Amino acid sequence: MNQTINRAVSILTDGGVVAYPTDTVYGLGADAFNQEAVNLIYRIKHRPAHQPLSVLVADPGDITVLTGSLPDSAKLLIARFWPGGLTLVVKKTSRVPEWVTAGGDTVAIRMPDHPITLELVRKLGKPLIGTSANLSGSPSPKTAAEVRMQLGSAVDLVLDGGTCPGGVESTVVDVSGKFPVIHRAGIIPREAIESVIGVLPAEEKTR
Repeated sequence: MNQTINRAVSILTDGGVVAYPTDTVYGLGADAFNQEAVNLIYRIKHRPAHQPLSVLVADPGDITVLTGSLPDSAKLLIARFWPGGLTLVVKKTSRVPEWVTAGGDTVAIRMPDHPITLELVRKLGKPLIGTSANLSGSPSPKTAAEVRMQLGSAVDLVLDGGTCPGGVESTVVDVSGKFPVIHRAGIIPREAIESVIGVLPAEEKTR
């Protein structure tokens, strides 16, 4: 697998697109700082240009490149759920390209709990796009075969890590405003989030 990961890193460095397993579902990745590669992900997924993409990091300390000071709620959630199925929406720094955030002032970040993904991000040395490896509006794939069925040869490489153990997308919590809000219900239940940072507003919306 190390040789395959090295090949994947080479593809990403050259502006290609790679699908990879995570602890939730398969992801579709590109170098987040390469505009052409990120635009390619939008085209492969048929994803509307106004919808931002999430990024993956391999260590909590890596988020300093992407955001400034974190609210206490974010620090508590990171301590409890990273690595894992939690995506945090935070205020972005000027270093985060607008092609990742669809021009918005926030960025969605996750540290997945999967050895292949973490090694891929570490060896790339940059944040990795972390969107699900599916056509927009279609089910998120849990196996490499499901990725190939949806995306075919549009992806330069599919890292086959077997069936994703979670099988459900990450929970997305927006901590960029006055109060944390769950934007997407996912693998981490609301009750678990609230046990860490208290009761949240009822609003939920898809990111």
